[in-house]
Amino acid sequence: MGSPMNKRIRIGVDVGGTFTDFVLVDEERDQIFTGKRLTTPHDPSAAILDGTARLLTEAGTEAEAVHSVVHGTTLVTNTIIERTGAKVGLITTRGSRDALEMGKETRYDLYDLFLESPPTLVPRHLRREVAERMSADGEVLLDFDADAFRATARDLINTEKVEAIAVCFMHAYRNPDHERQAKAILTEEFGATPFTISSDVAPEIREFERTSTACANAYVQPRMQQYLTRLEKELQAAGHSGALYVMLSGGGITTVQSARDYPIRLIESGPAAGAMAASYYSSLTGAENLISFDMGGTTAKMCLIDGGQPDRKHDFEAGRVRRFQKGSGLPLKVSVVDMIEIGAGGGSLANVDAMGLLKVGPRSSGSDPGPVCYGLGGQYPAVTDADLYLGYLNPDYFLGGEMTLDMATVETALAEKVANPLGLSVLDAAIGIHNVVNENMAAATRMHLAEKGRDPRRYQMIAFGGAGPVHAYRLAQLLKLDRLIVPLGAGVTSALGFLVAAPAIDFVRSYVSRLENLDWDHLNGLFAEMEEEARAMLTDAGARPDEITMTRSADMRHIGQGFEISVPIPSGSLGGDTLESVRESFFDSYHALFERTVRDVPIEAMSWRLAASAPVPNITLDFSGQTAGAEEKLKGSRSVYFPETGFTNCAVYDRYALRPGDALQGPAVIEERESTTVIGPGGKVSVDQYLSLICDLP
Repeated sequence: MGSPMNKRIRIGVDVGGTFTDFVLVDEERDQIFTGKRLTTPHDPSAAILDGTARLLTEAGTEAEAVHSVVHGTTLVTNTIIERTGAKVGLITTRGSRDALEMGKETRYDLYDLFLESPPTLVPRHLRREVAERMSADGEVLLDFDADAFRATARDLINTEKVEAIAVCFMHAYRNPDHERQAKAILTEEFGATPFTISSDVAPEIREFERTSTACANAYVQPRMQQYLTRLEKELQAAGHSGALYVMLSGGGITTVQSARDYPIRLIESGPAAGAMAASYYSSLTGAENLISFDMGGTTAKMCLIDGGQPDRKHDFEAGRVRRFQKGSGLPLKVSVVDMIEIGAGGGSLANVDAMGLLKVGPRSSGSDPGPVCYGLGGQYPAVTDADLYLGYLNPDYFLGGEMTLDMATVETALAEKVANPLGLSVLDAAIGIHNVVNENMAAATRMHLAEKGRDPRRYQMIAFGGAGPVHAYRLAQLLKLDRLIVPLGAGVTSALGFLVAAPAIDFVRSYVSRLENLDWDHLNGLFAEMEEEARAMLTDAGARPDEITMTRSADMRHIGQGFEISVPIPSGSLGGDTLESVRESFFDSYHALFERTVRDVPIEAMSWRLAASAPVPNITLDFSGQTAGAEEKLKGSRSVYFPETGFTNCAVYDRYALRPGDALQGPAVIEERESTTVIGPGGKVSVDQYLSLICDLP
C-alpha cells in the first residue's frame, strides 16, 4: 500500500451498532463530504465498501486518489460482550493456573448472596502450567523448561484444537526472557496459530490484570486478524491504493499490522474517535473545557475535555456483568479515553418492567430490525420512535430522505407496549421515554463529573452522533450548562475524529522502586527502549521522525497506598539530580487531586509510561461541497412538543443554508442529512465561521 504522506484525500469510517458513518476530507480542494449507512452486522465490510464508494462519487474523485482510510470498530468489545471469540489456551507458570478465577479475591457487591462473577475467557481444562520462575526483581529462580512448553503447546493446538494461545509467566513484566523464549518456540513451530505474550501486550505489574489482558487479546485475535485482512483486501480490490489505519482506544492511530497483533488495544476504538473530534472542536471554538456528548443508535458516550484534551486512563473493564458495577467485568491493562457509556441511543428499547415501571435501554434494536419507525420488523418502541412522535424528526427527511419513517406503526407500538400497560396516553408514553433517557444520561454525566471532582459550571457541551443533537438541549438544561455547540455534520462527527487524530501510541514498563532507591541507568534504559519502539511504529504509520514528540509519566503512590496517580516525568537523561523535581511533580499531582500534600511518607513508583505522537493533521473545515445550492434557510414549520409549551408550531431550518453570522431564536428545529438539532424555547443560536451552531441557553 502507498505512502500515507504523498496524497491528501483521506476517509474516516466509524462502524457503530446501528449506523456506519463516513467522512471524506479532500485537503487538495479543502472540502469535506459526509455519509451514513445502516450497519451490516453480518459483514461490517459490506456497509464500509458501499459507503466509501458512494462518498467518492459525491466527492467526484476516484478510489486510487485516496491516500488512507482510517477505521474504528466495535468488533472487539462486541466479541467480548457476546462471548463469540476464539477457543484460547493459556500457558502459565506452575502454580498460577487459577489466577483468572481467583482474581483479586474480592466481591464487587458484598451483600449479594447470588453474586454472578464475570465468566473467564479460558476454561480451566485449557489452562496449562510449565516449570519456570522469575523473582519480583527479575532474577531467574527456575530455568524455563522449553521441552515441556513445546509439548504443552502441541497438546493444546493438536488435541484440544485451540484457535489461539496466551502466555503469561510470573513477573515477566520485570524480566521477559522466559516469555521471549516461549515466543520463539511458538513462532518457529506453531506460526499458523495466533498467540499473545503478556510482556508484549501488557508489560505491567499485577499478575491477574496482565493475565486477563493477554487472554482477552488472544480471544479476539483470530476474528480481528481475519476481519482486518479481509477488509484490507476488499478495499484494494475496490481500487484503494492507499493505506488502512486503525484508531486505538487511547485516541491514537496505528497500523493494521499492530492492530492484528494487539487487537485488545482497539476495545474502545470507535468511541475514542468522538473524543478526538471534540478535542479538535475545542481548539477551533476556544472552549477549553467541554462535555463531549456522543449519542448514536446504541449508546451514549460522555467524555470530559479539559484544556483541549480528553481524559485518559490506563485500565479498563470489559463485558461487565453489571454495567455500572466496578469489578464485575474483565480487567484490561490498555490505554483508553476515559469516558462513560450507557445504553441510551436512538435504538434503545422502551418497555414496562415487572414492577410496572418504564425502562429505556440498555437493550437496543440495532440496525436490524431497528426502531419500529424503520419498518424493518421492530416490535418494541425505541427512543427514535418517541422522538418521531414528538415532532423532533421529519419522517420524510430521515437520512436526507433516503429512509421514510412510519408514524402509524409507531403510534400502535407506543400504545400496545407502553401506554396501555401503564394506563397513559400515547403522548405521555412518548414524553416518558424521552424524559427517562434524558434523565439517565444526565445522572450518568453528573456521576462522572463527581467522580472526577469537576465542577459542571466550568464546562460547555458539544453534541454529535445521530441522536445527540436531538437530546442535547434538554440534557444541557438538566446539567445547568449555559452553552451548547453542535458541529455541522454532527451525525458523523465521530468519523471526522479519525481524520483529526494524530498517529500516537502509548508504552509502559513496570519497575517498582522507592524514589530514593531507583536504578537510574535501568530506568533510562526502559525509556530508551520505549522511545525506539515508538519511533519505529509511528514512522511506519506515516509520521516523520523529526516531528514525533515524547511525553513521559509514571504511576506513583505513597508507600502503603493501594492506588497510584499519574505524575509527569521530565524528558532527557534521569539521575540523582532530577530526583527532587520528580518528587515535587508527585506532590503537585497529588495536591491537584486531593488538595493535600503529605511530605513525610516515602514515595514509590510502580510503572513508567511514554506517550508518543506525531502532529495533528491540519484540516480546513469547508463543507461547501455539501452546502452548495442550499439557499432557503426556512424549510417550513411543524408541530413539535416542548415541556414548556406542549405541542407548538415550530420553525424548521435547513442546516445547509445557514451561513456564518446567522442567528436563530428557539424554539427551532434544524435539519441536516445525518442528524437533527432541536432548540427549546428561549435558546439563542448563532452560526460560527465553521458553520457550527453555538446555542446559549436561557
